[in-house]
Amino acid sequence: MSGSLLFCICLAYFVAAYFVYGGFLKRVFQIDPNRPTPANTQYDGIDYVPTPRMVLFGHHFASIAGPGPIVGPIMAAYFGWLPALIWILVGCVFVGAFHDFAAMVMSVRNRGRSISYIMERLMGITGRQLFLLFCIACLVLIVAIFTLLIAGMFAAVPAVATASMVFIAMAPLFGYVTLKFNVSLKNASLIFVPLVFLTVPLGNLFPLDLMGSFGVDKGTATYVWVGVLAIYIFAASVVPVQWLLQPRDYLNSYLLYGMLALGFVSILAYNPDIKMSSFNGWEAITADGNMTAMIPALFIFIACGACSGFHALVASGTTSKQIRSEKDLLPIGYGGMILEGVLGVMALVAVMAMDPAVFMEAGKNQPMAFAAGIASFATAVGISEVYASIFISLAISAFMMTSLDTATRLGRFLWQEIFMPRQYVKDENSDELVEIKDKAPLAPWRKVITNPFLAAFIVVGLAMLMAMTGSAASIWPIFGASNQLMAALTFLAITLYLLMKESKWYIAFIPMVFMMVMSLWGVAQVVSQQWGQNGVLVASGLFLLAMAVLMVLLGISIMAHHLRLMARGDLRKMA
Repeated sequence: MSGSLLFCICLAYFVAAYFVYGGFLKRVFQIDPNRPTPANTQYDGIDYVPTPRMVLFGHHFASIAGPGPIVGPIMAAYFGWLPALIWILVGCVFVGAFHDFAAMVMSVRNRGRSISYIMERLMGITGRQLFLLFCIACLVLIVAIFTLLIAGMFAAVPAVATASMVFIAMAPLFGYVTLKFNVSLKNASLIFVPLVFLTVPLGNLFPLDLMGSFGVDKGTATYVWVGVLAIYIFAASVVPVQWLLQPRDYLNSYLLYGMLALGFVSILAYNPDIKMSSFNGWEAITADGNMTAMIPALFIFIACGACSGFHALVASGTTSKQIRSEKDLLPIGYGGMILEGVLGVMALVAVMAMDPAVFMEAGKNQPMAFAAGIASFATAVGISEVYASIFISLAISAFMMTSLDTATRLGRFLWQEIFMPRQYVKDENSDELVEIKDKAPLAPWRKVITNPFLAAFIVVGLAMLMAMTGSAASIWPIFGASNQLMAALTFLAITLYLLMKESKWYIAFIPMVFMMVMSLWGVAQVVSQQWGQNGVLVASGLFLLAMAVLMVLLGISIMAHHLRLMARGDLRKMA
């Protein structure tokens, strides 16, 4: 079988899955286009803004994608292409896309609140606070690491820095043109989208080369870019979404669409042969040079291409507040993840055509391996391999920026939420949690600590402290497992949500158990490997394990209680 035939089969599978399983989930969650959404009922012009589907899809897809769908499958390809492909196909449709869609639906049905508030409604204030602590720790780590990675790329490849800075400048201009001059989205896109692609040659002509211009070393140039990025992400986390975050993500999405189109056409035209082995055994020497067991590593490596906990924070943090109509939930929530699955398969095809010896070395730098693979295919359609490689590298870096600014805004939201008072209490006549109707005004200290500007400053400050001191790098190895653990805990909330609605809760319970086992296994494995060597990482891992176990125990207790109520027919459905 050729790579192009395999890719086309997978593409047909994803299209069918969207309509069949996506349609099933649409019925399970009773999507109603006539139901008002928080973007309309709670419009504030800052976070709650009803947004056209195309723009919001661009923001959501750009935010959840990043380099994950490319990096993960290539990391897992050391075990052979077949296990990675199976997990992408099964995981994306029945786990990841379901996870993203359900998190978004639950948030929209709960005033656009994050998954943590939904945790409080389902599991009480203890569940909410545990989940918030877990998520904030992960988000600060993401912001720190992505800032370092992007700053290092800017220092090493100045052309990418130029293009990224131009993107940032174009975003508010795009927002101004569409909002103040009432220029239609279509007409504004006809002007600005071509400008996005012109940044590629512009970056080559005018690279922001700090090392060459000022005679500094790479380390100094990287730290300068860290400072620039810190200012940008602070602004992106507090400025109204329609002025910076939303238009930048929308314009950036066209880079990824262009990359996907280039990959699709190039794969079909080149028709690469599959040279990689389909299965290399239950253990393999991976990119880090260590012998690694496929289970649980496969399910940790491939996150964004199959299932990622970070997506629930995006879906319930920024996207849900901009959903214009419930009819947009399936194409954005479920469809966005399906498109990530397509990108994951494309990444696999890009390296499947490499000689095994070449891949063993090239696979150590996953974005470059992907760029090299697709660029070599692009020669079949008359595109320069060098230009194609630069374009793909730029697209990947642009989406790392998108994940970075979205993660910072999410961190700001969650910091504010953790200091908010409880929102639900037990009903006197039942065991159900009901929302407090007459809420007392926030205490002065809560108003101060939850101020958006202060919250953003704290999140950015903590992330930059971790980045500059090296703490982020020391605990990064545990991020993959903790990210999947976040997905498992989100599935716990989805299970409880469906259980309380007396709906098909088992469709969430099964992936919850699977993700919980794999992620806890992964965290425990990292802790055992680093015991006595990396105290910070071990402490972080034990902290995550403790919180997860507490939440699981709490969840089991609540599930058992509601199953008993269901058996007696006393379960009250949630609205």
